[in-house]
Amino acid sequence: MTIEFARTVSVPRPWGVVGGSFPFTTDDDGVAIGEIRYERPGQPVSEPSLLLKILLTSQPLSIQVHPDDAYAQSIGLPSGKTEAWYVVSAAAGAKVAIGLNQQMTPEHFRESVQDGSISTIVAWQPVSTGDVVSVPAGTIHAIGADLVIAEIQQRSDTTYRIFDHGRKRELHVESALAVANAGPMVVQARPLALTDERTLLVSNTHFVFERLRLASGTAWWLEAARETWLLVLGGLAHVGSSDVTTGDAIFAQSDRVNINVGPDGLIALLAYSGVGGPIPHALQRITQAGSPDLKFDETMPEPSSFTAATTGGGNQRKEIIR
Repeated sequence: MTIEFARTVSVPRPWGVVGGSFPFTTDDDGVAIGEIRYERPGQPVSEPSLLLKILLTSQPLSIQVHPDDAYAQSIGLPSGKTEAWYVVSAAAGAKVAIGLNQQMTPEHFRESVQDGSISTIVAWQPVSTGDVVSVPAGTIHAIGADLVIAEIQQRSDTTYRIFDHGRKRELHVESALAVANAGPMVVQARPLALTDERTLLVSNTHFVFERLRLASGTAWWLEAARETWLLVLGGLAHVGSSDVTTGDAIFAQSDRVNINVGPDGLIALLAYSGVGGPIPHALQRITQAGSPDLKFDETMPEPSSFTAATTGGGNQRKEIIR
């Protein structure tokens, strides 16, 4: 039984930001920070299977692709990397790329990497605050500049870069060819309202990703039977034994988490292990009598993935990976 206030780890990236903006500020001493990772405190016996992080971009990231579980395990890695993004903030004109705008042969793919035309063949699309993008393993993708994105992913750092905007880092063209779906992304469904408070953003075998909107002054039970992450985007609450505000995160597993919402309400992202799909009664309101008020439309379908298409950390302990 576990309920923990997550610590943050700042990771320098060439496309990151210096200083950041509230609530995602970093003690970086002038170093460009591109990721803020949420980790369990102390020395846990085992790592979580999911990784929650914030991406902060001042420049475009590389065009890249991640392997699936089968390929990763064939080369001795524990897992592949499927991920999903929630746009916390976006400047005017901000964009991401998902898939390609045409099907490509291996020969055409190699040529486009060599001459740089791959940067125009990826399918760029504008994004704005609140948009959600599902990125299954094998999807060629990129994130543009001037974005703050909350990302949930399988816990893997295996990335095959295809194009890196002249940064002269190593490219992994042959590995990318081995794992990539070198064509357009399949059209995905939109988010689905599960209750007045819960919106299903993405659901797959690896994780379920939801957005929560809880009214001010209300009390809830969050059933964290599986590995669970809660990231606060707005408002105040007392969660477990911690006071949380924008930018804070909670890790829980095999436990019931009490949430007492503050006067401004609470907006949060919820992510948990995807085996078994969305949990029908994961969030239960506590009535004045102290019993849960159950609400869920159990006739709703459970989609495999979704694309749609706010923002700190009071008492987090911060680290920087150099």
